[in-house]
Amino acid sequence: MGSKRSRYSLLATALSTGILLAQLAAAQSKLASPAAQPKIGGEPVVTLTRARTGDGTKPEFLSVTVLPGRAMEVFQITAWIPGKGEVSLLHSPSLEEAATILGGPDDPYGTKSFSFGGAFLAPFANRIIGPLSNGGKTVSFSWDGHPVKLVANFKGKKPGAVPHAIHGLMLAARADDVHVSSANGVKTVSGIVHGSNFSGRWFSKSNVKITVSLERDALLASVTVMNVGKDAEPVGIAWHPYFNILGGDRKQVRLYVPGDMRAQVNNYDDVFPTGTLEPVQGTPYDFARPGGAPLDSTYLDDNFSHLKRAPDGSSYAEFVDPAAKYGVRVTALTRHVNTYQIYSPPDQSFVVIEPQFNLNDPFGAEWKGKNNGMVIVAPGRSVTWKAKLGLFVP
Repeated sequence: MGSKRSRYSLLATALSTGILLAQLAAAQSKLASPAAQPKIGGEPVVTLTRARTGDGTKPEFLSVTVLPGRAMEVFQITAWIPGKGEVSLLHSPSLEEAATILGGPDDPYGTKSFSFGGAFLAPFANRIIGPLSNGGKTVSFSWDGHPVKLVANFKGKKPGAVPHAIHGLMLAARADDVHVSSANGVKTVSGIVHGSNFSGRWFSKSNVKITVSLERDALLASVTVMNVGKDAEPVGIAWHPYFNILGGDRKQVRLYVPGDMRAQVNNYDDVFPTGTLEPVQGTPYDFARPGGAPLDSTYLDDNFSHLKRAPDGSSYAEFVDPAAKYGVRVTALTRHVNTYQIYSPPDQSFVVIEPQFNLNDPFGAEWKGKNNGMVIVAPGRSVTWKAKLGLFVP
């Protein structure tokens, strides 16, 4: 009888110990695995990371988070800034918040994508204005005798604001063929938006390949629009990153933009160009002077053109945040970037620097006789936008 009780006791102890060991192993596995990131646009979020390798006296990039479900939008970039530690460079909500905002009831056309982070824009950047139809929901325009209708996906906030199309046709698009790689200290993610002719809303069929690479001293991004259709098409490409002002004081931030001319607009609610380009020299918008100029209380939603370029055709814009002792430089590595759109309201702590191909409303009659910046891509050919993001201590 005693022997039988001993056997039962030993069995119970073994079972109890096994359960405890299994629970411990599960807990350790959970601690060792990174927390699952939410899907956005039906696709997993991709984050590239690298360990800090310097002695802390120089800035370096640490991570980049990309949204394949939103045309490879750069959602967040983290970096090491001397004196600040690890910081978030882009104005963005948490991923959990973004998952509820993007694709929600207030985002039927993907326009929330360009309200934070850094969305890629194609096959046009900024606004397209034209006659409205379908109760103000559709805007019409034409190119080379070919009429097109686009969804009027945006308008200003004031009464009487005019609906128009804005920021391309892939804001809510999903990237396929997402690939992550690592070589020689550089981590890269790429994806392809099979845009076709964007549901009949553009002039030819297009595929858009987007690549983002992370290394210690640079973040590189490229967007290639490939014309896979039978007709030529005009193409404009841009990036829309919201850079945080880490020092908190917008007035003391210095901005450099290489444009000698600024496009006049009707107002800062519609932000429709009038067709007049004004010299910036001697005005509050003269950010092209050496060292740039302070933002002060100037409202900015302006397009700058007639760029100063390096011999290779590249150009750059940058801002310096003296209070945080850091600076960000955006270098456009292609001559096709003809303008920089700068957006920075005085009551916000960010600066948006958009290197883009085209003028705003590129097909508008106001630009007749002027180069609108759109690149004509023949069937079987492609055009590439490419930029490099760098950090420095001023």
